[in-house]
Amino acid sequence: MNQGRTVFAQIMEFLSHDEFRRCVNRYDGNRRVRTLPCWEQFLALAFAQLTYRESLRDIEVCLAAQGSKLYHSGFRAPVKRSTLAEANEGRDWRIYADFAQSLISIARPLYADEDLGLDLDATVYALDATTIDLCLALFPWARFRRAKGAVKLHTMIDLQGSIPVFIHITDGKVHDVNVLDLLLPEPGSYIVMDRGYLDFARLYQLHQIVTFFVIRAKVNLQFLRRYSHPVDKSTGVRSDQTIVLTGPKSSTLYPAPLRRVSYYSADMDKRLVFLTNNFSLPSPTVAAIYRCRWQVELFFKWIKQHLRIKRFFGTSDNSVKTQIWTAVSVYVLIAIIKKILGLDQSLYTILQILSLTLFEKTPISSLFSGVDDSIVMDESPNQLKLFPF
Repeated sequence: MNQGRTVFAQIMEFLSHDEFRRCVNRYDGNRRVRTLPCWEQFLALAFAQLTYRESLRDIEVCLAAQGSKLYHSGFRAPVKRSTLAEANEGRDWRIYADFAQSLISIARPLYADEDLGLDLDATVYALDATTIDLCLALFPWARFRRAKGAVKLHTMIDLQGSIPVFIHITDGKVHDVNVLDLLLPEPGSYIVMDRGYLDFARLYQLHQIVTFFVIRAKVNLQFLRRYSHPVDKSTGVRSDQTIVLTGPKSSTLYPAPLRRVSYYSADMDKRLVFLTNNFSLPSPTVAAIYRCRWQVELFFKWIKQHLRIKRFFGTSDNSVKTQIWTAVSVYVLIAIIKKILGLDQSLYTILQILSLTLFEKTPISSLFSGVDDSIVMDESPNQLKLFPF
């Protein structure tokens, strides 16, 4: 039974205070802090993500308007924008990165039973990167081009639930393929990538630790066909070949055989060519795995539309990373709540309703009773639906 707790306080009860305290202690985050400890900093930034705040002043004014409810929502004192700005600049962003990873470890088992329609027992990951444009004059550390700044989010998501399992934030000049050096691949899993990650030395490292990959081939690939496998052209597959690379460098960097699958996509009226180191999958499944890569594109578009990661509350490297990792934490937290409470509504609908009711004293589950998600989606036909289930 509801005891008068605000919706915001109920949301935060899904978080582990002990785990957050361990993350703070790991980096000595509350050292010499007299006001606004790390937990309240996180609450303020989470509030900004949930309610689409645009600036530090916006956060300060909106929280002050709910002054009588702040204490029971976790704030010991009103939040001042200057104090929050200093916290964002000085508190180690790794506190919030580690805490987000702890939430990810909770969310992934909740979505482990989701069906991808691929008839695979292994985990399938999608790896890609997205660029967030910045003003180089305000963010001089985020170099991208001569007169333009940007940060890049290198992300790998678990396709069961679209939960990010790896995020690396760099300036815009870092090439996507370099992130393969930072991954800790899971043997027996699948990683699907676009051709921007086509680096045969790094792909061969994945092959050596028995991690499977599916990646698009470039048109100038030099290879020799060893064997052609029979295919059913009604599935869209045009050829299924075992090949060896013959390029001067590629043949040295990747000395093992590869599988080359050519697929015609009727939807795009385009022929796509995939490379993989798995020789046991049916050829249509190889194409289906690559088709699932689109979920990481939806993930990027979704978080840019519905979370605050395009406009930042500070200009330092630390402040930007803190805000992005807090946004990831909020995204994963809502995904956890959706699953634990058994909510049928989309993540978009859940966020919209929560944004308007954070300081109401109503049980969370009752907020969504009687809400017809299809009606909400019909009113906004251009909204992306990240969770298809």
